[in-house]
Amino acid sequence: MKPVQALKAHLAIQVTDVPASIDFYRKLFGIEPAKVRRGYAKFDVSNPPLNFTLNQSPAGERGALSHLGIQVASTEDVLALRERWQRQGLITRDEMHTECCYALQDKTWVRDPDGNEWEAFVVLQDNLPEKAAGQSGKERSCCEPTCCAPAGAAS
Repeated sequence: MKPVQALKAHLAIQVTDVPASIDFYRKLFGIEPAKVRRGYAKFDVSNPPLNFTLNQSPAGERGALSHLGIQVASTEDVLALRERWQRQGLITRDEMHTECCYALQDKTWVRDPDGNEWEAFVVLQDNLPEKAAGQSGKERSCCEPTCCAPAGAAS
């Protein structure tokens, strides 16, 4: 089997104030965010290689880890990791051709014993625009609990 080509680690954290967090991480990493949307920001750090995202959490909640991930080069690599994880007895959950964090992605998820979510993902198309309000009239926000958080993953 061909080795998986991992591109970089992915770390997503929940924050209560995205603009304040952007200011902090801009200073910490010494770079501008690669993508900013309502309730979301992404820093594409080259040294160390890191896909680091900020996700707005509900008011009053302390910032916390959202999920962890490994960004890979292709859907073939996502599937290879899924197969390896399944052979090791891990329960996986796929999200193929899904829009998350303003990008079109293929991904598979696993959950550790403490409930921490890990994803292996490839970005198929990046920097998608924000979507208009849904049928309910409520604006849709990426990386809210229904995005990038595999609530339906088996434990």
